[in-house]
Amino acid sequence: MPVNLVVGIQWGDEGKGRIVDYLCAGAHIAARFGGGANAGHTVIVGDKTYKLRIVPSGVVTGVESCIIGPGTVVNPESFLAEIAALNAAGIDTSRVWVSDLAQLILPYHIELDRAGERARGKDAIGTTGNGIGPAYGDRVARCGIRAGDLRDLAYCRSIVESRAAALAPIGIEVDSGEIMLWLERFAPRMLRHVCDTVSMLHEALRAGKRVLVEGAQGSMLDVTFGTYPFVTSSVTVAGGAGAGLGFGPTCVESVMGVVKAYTTRVGGGPFPTELTGETGERLRSIGREFGVVTGRARRCGWLDLAMLRYAARVNGVTEIALTKLDVLDGFDEIEVCVSYSGTSNASVPFQIAGDAQPQYHTLSGWSAPTTDVRSFDQLPSAARAYIEFIERECGLPITLVSVGPERRQIIERGVRALAAPARA
Repeated sequence: MPVNLVVGIQWGDEGKGRIVDYLCAGAHIAARFGGGANAGHTVIVGDKTYKLRIVPSGVVTGVESCIIGPGTVVNPESFLAEIAALNAAGIDTSRVWVSDLAQLILPYHIELDRAGERARGKDAIGTTGNGIGPAYGDRVARCGIRAGDLRDLAYCRSIVESRAAALAPIGIEVDSGEIMLWLERFAPRMLRHVCDTVSMLHEALRAGKRVLVEGAQGSMLDVTFGTYPFVTSSVTVAGGAGAGLGFGPTCVESVMGVVKAYTTRVGGGPFPTELTGETGERLRSIGREFGVVTGRARRCGWLDLAMLRYAARVNGVTEIALTKLDVLDGFDEIEVCVSYSGTSNASVPFQIAGDAQPQYHTLSGWSAPTTDVRSFDQLPSAARAYIEFIERECGLPITLVSVGPERRQIIERGVRALAAPARA
C-alpha cells in the first residue's frame, strides 16, 4: 500500500507545491494532512500560475482525487473562493474532497487570532491571522465544529451560541445570528465536497493506487518539534501524516524532504543564519521571497545544515528535493552553516533559540546560469559540488533539483522512491 510523503524540512516556503505537482504525474491520490489556508503553495505551468492555499497541489496535475484530511482546519468561505478560482482557471474541482472530520474555521477564530497577536505586541509570533490556532484550540477543547456537522445546522447553532457566551467575557463579541447566516450561506456548496475521506483513502490503497501526501509549512514550524513558540498550531512533520489522514505507519514507502538551496523564514522567531544586509536582500529579490498568503517579505539567510540534519531525523527523510538552486547563480562564494558552537546538550530548537553560533563552510560559487540546465552533468562544476556537499553532510541523496519555478525546470538525479509509473 504505497504512501509517499513530501514534507518541508525548513521553516516552510521550500517549494513543496512545485515538487508535489511534479510528482503527482505518478500518483492517483493527492492528500493534505494538516494546517489550513495559511499555507500557500505556488504551481507554475507554462504561462499559468496557480496559488493554492488548502487544496492539494495535485489538483493542477489532474489526479483522481484530492483529499483535505481530518487533521486540517478549513474556512468554508476561503475554501469555496479557492474552488471558484480554480474552476475559473479551467481546473476540475469536482474531485476535491474535504474530510467530514476536518474542523471548521469560523469568523470568531479569526478575531481571536488577530486579538492574540495584538496583545503580544513586540513578541508577536507572526501568524497569518487566519484563525488557524484558535480553530485547533477549539478542537482540543472539544467545542469546535467539523465539516460533517454542516449536515445538522441546528447542532452548529448550539455550538456557536455556546462559544459566543464563553467569548463575551473576554471582549470577543460574537453575533450568533450572523455566524449562522454565514454558515447557512456556504453549507450547501461546502457539503458537495464533504465526505468520508478515510474510507476513500483506504479503498484506494486496497486497489493498489499510489497516494502522494503533502505537508504544510515546514518541520521547524511544527508545534512540538519546531522553534516554539514561534511555530504554527499543527503537526507539520511526517509522523503527523497518518494521524492527519487516517492511515498507519506500515503504509508509508518513502519520505521526501524539500529543502531550499538557502534558508528563509516568515514572521518572528530565531534565525541563526539570517542575513540582514545586502546579501540577504539580494537573495530576497532574486528569489522573489514574498509570502503566497500574506505577501510579507521573507527573511533570508544561508543554508543551515545543522537544522536540516535534525529535521531530516525527525521526519525519517529518505531523499531530498533541493529547490531554487538557480537563485544562487552569480554568487562568488556561498556560505553553509555546518554546525553550531556555544551550544549546550539541549535539543536543536532550544539551541537555535539560545546561544547557537553558526559555524560556516565556504564553497565556491558559479557564474553560469542554471535555469536552462536539464541534467545534473550539465550544471556548473561548483553547483554540482554544492549539491554533493549537502548530500555528504546530511547523509541523504538529493534526487530532484529545481532550477526554476516550472515543471520543466526540475532535474531528476539518481533513483527516486517516488518514481512511480504514470497513472493509467
